[in-house]
Amino acid sequence: MQVTMTVNGKEVTRDVEPRLLLVHFIRDELGLTGTHWGCDTSNCGACVLWMDGEPVKSCTVLTPMAAGREIRTVEDLEQDGVLDPIQQGFVSQHGLQCGFCTPGMMMTCRHLLDHNPDPSEHEIRVAISGQICRCTGYENIVRSVRWAAEHTTSEEVSA
Repeated sequence: MQVTMTVNGKEVTRDVEPRLLLVHFIRDELGLTGTHWGCDTSNCGACVLWMDGEPVKSCTVLTPMAAGREIRTVEDLEQDGVLDPIQQGFVSQHGLQCGFCTPGMMMTCRHLLDHNPDPSEHEIRVAISGQICRCTGYENIVRSVRWAAEHTTSEEVSA
């Protein structure tokens, strides 16, 4: 079936199998490999991207369900060569180790900061509770989000 959606601001149209998961469409059809495929059971959260401005686990969405929708992936966080504060926070506060969960974490945390610019540690932990990091123990991830909350403009990030 033919599916059209907007991905990172660009309209894309492809012929797909109706059972194709959105995570596979994004990675295999569009070559946007920042969205990771981890479990196919919606447990790990590595595949989180935004659909119409809301975080979704793309391993639970069939591609035809995204027809006509606005999709945003981790590749769209960096703009004009400038890292998003959440990306810079993960770098400067060592919020990643192996990096496998990082794209999904960043998308979830960016959404959190867009809706709550000054979250408490508890609010950050609740926001990321649907995602699994097997390496960091979450301390540096929480620290990364707090850093991003304190450095919200690109001027502050590059300083």
